[in-house]
Amino acid sequence: MKESKINISVVIPIYNEEENVALLYESITKVMSKLKNSYEIIMVDDGSKDKTLSILRAIQKKDFHLRVIKFRGNFGQSAAMAAGFEAARGENVVAMDGDLQNDPNDIPMLLKKLDEGYDVVSGWRKNRKDKLILRKLPSKIANRIICSVTGVELHDTGCSLKAFRKEVIKRISLYGELHRFIPALAKLEGAKITEVVVNHRARKFGESKYNITRTFRVIMDLTSLNLFIKHLRNPLRFFGGLALVSMFFAILATILAGTIWLNSSYDISSFNILLTLIFLMIVTTFQFLFIGLLAALIVHTGKKKLFYLVDTQLK
Repeated sequence: MKESKINISVVIPIYNEEENVALLYESITKVMSKLKNSYEIIMVDDGSKDKTLSILRAIQKKDFHLRVIKFRGNFGQSAAMAAGFEAARGENVVAMDGDLQNDPNDIPMLLKKLDEGYDVVSGWRKNRKDKLILRKLPSKIANRIICSVTGVELHDTGCSLKAFRKEVIKRISLYGELHRFIPALAKLEGAKITEVVVNHRARKFGESKYNITRTFRVIMDLTSLNLFIKHLRNPLRFFGGLALVSMFFAILATILAGTIWLNSSYDISSFNILLTLIFLMIVTTFQFLFIGLLAALIVHTGKKKLFYLVDTQLK
């Protein structure tokens, strides 16, 4: 890369987009060349099985602005974004899809919003060009659930077209389907978030990577994210609370066992069951305390883990 300082990094996850990738590169380059800022385009090949990688390599030989990261396998969109964010050198980072449905012409508008003092600018596909039953309706339901759980009020949490300040996006770790929840994760870092209406185009080439199984993965990630948001700062409080509940039941069982021991009219088999229950509750109490201490240790000393394996990085 010739520039000593990069102003803008555009990160795009790519998977089997051989018909789209060249057109995408051209449209992004056309927009970025009009801006008076140095830039780089980072395309992360998420284990494509078609000609996507060979097309990217051919383009890269002609343009030093393009950087390519190739995964050894298909690790998913969140991992691809995480790799792109990790490699990004720009002061501002723009993320978008590689299927040409996001419009690169919206990039200057997102960057302008960042200049107004925001840390995260999320796109809103107000006039979305997708099928109603399979995509738009489930998306609206998911948006309502995600917003109610995370407390981040956005119309379109699933839009990949977003812009970030480097200091915010570099602190976020992604796995599973967490790319959908980047604004919520950024909120934990104290980020100032806004939303702008962006253009959304119908897919012309290739097939959508969306399937119904992703819905279940999103639900599971949302559940874990809910706990993450509430107890990130001090997980020991959460597990300590569970330990107190367990100890409370252990004390109740101990009192009841003592009553049975002193009163011979009770069935002795009930006493044996209570002894087993007391033992289990005490063990559970110490397990919750241990997990809480371990979680607190991870939060305070843990390092970011990469959930992908890079095969080749071409700079």
